[in-house]
Amino acid sequence: RAEYSFVKELNSHACQASVENVERAIQRFFANCKSNKPGKKGYPRFKKHTRSVEYKQSGWKLHPTKRRINFIDKKSIGELKLLGKWDIHTIDVKLIKRVRIVRRADGYYVQFCVKVDNTLEAPPTNAQVGIDVGLEYFYSDSNGHHEPNPRFLRKSEDTIKRSQRNIYKKKKGSSSRRKARGIYARKHLRVTRQRNEHALRVARNLCLANAKVVLEDLNVSGLVRNHKLAKSISDASWYNFRRWLEYFGSKFGREIITVAPHFTSQECSNCGTRVQKSLSTRTHSCPHCGHIEHRDVNAAKVILSRATTGGHPGSNANGVVASTSVGRKTCKSKRRR
Repeated sequence: RAEYSFVKELNSHACQASVENVERAIQRFFANCKSNKPGKKGYPRFKKHTRSVEYKQSGWKLHPTKRRINFIDKKSIGELKLLGKWDIHTIDVKLIKRVRIVRRADGYYVQFCVKVDNTLEAPPTNAQVGIDVGLEYFYSDSNGHHEPNPRFLRKSEDTIKRSQRNIYKKKKGSSSRRKARGIYARKHLRVTRQRNEHALRVARNLCLANAKVVLEDLNVSGLVRNHKLAKSISDASWYNFRRWLEYFGSKFGREIITVAPHFTSQECSNCGTRVQKSLSTRTHSCPHCGHIEHRDVNAAKVILSRATTGGHPGSNANGVVASTSVGRKTCKSKRRR
């Protein structure tokens, strides 16, 4: 605060929250290096501009109606009207631990961090399902269901490209160029929200219907290096879907397990024989046992069997250790020698 004069105008708790974010980023960097986590591990970079500011339990005050919030630090933000859902009405102000102002392409948002019990009682079930995410379908499960792939980016690609071209038709530094950039950013924001809402809805339905959900532990950042499929993989948003599965698994007390993805598309779910096939081959046909099934459904059954029995009995599907489990203790299967 002594080195930079502008910091003196900021709320002390807001400064502390920024320091805590930096500390977590640095700790995460060293933890990833120590565990040899695959992928790019760059040291946290200095950010000149930020899109959010976080307050703890001071510097803000909710109106008695809880429809307005007043920021009372030296930056003179003043009173803001809260639009949208009124869920905050049902929460005691003492339970609000942090308040964050976030700038998006279409305006400013207030996020409340509330200390409450987030678990819910879900209908009891013994159902379990294996899912295989893909590009033809968003996912295929071991029951034979195919969830359609919405392809939100592909559907909006023409309008996004048109709005991007409009930016370069405007003079640099002009207000019209700034407006064009805003239009472009809002179109991307719309696609992001569509993906998130779709992943949330599908993950919630899966966790409500099944006591155990098994999926592959995919290295998505490595898969997008294939430039022929990178846009389609990013559009599918597999990792976001997994995050929502883990969230609802914890919320409903369900078991979410990830298994190694090696040869799940090649193994036969009936006998365990590996059948080599190209990506364009969409039907699994086993020459050993004669089993014929859709490629993705067969892979989903293999994924489920790896978590429940460690692979097909007598097959070359070596047991794997589930890397992620939310809600319950995961099973570990021994490696066959």
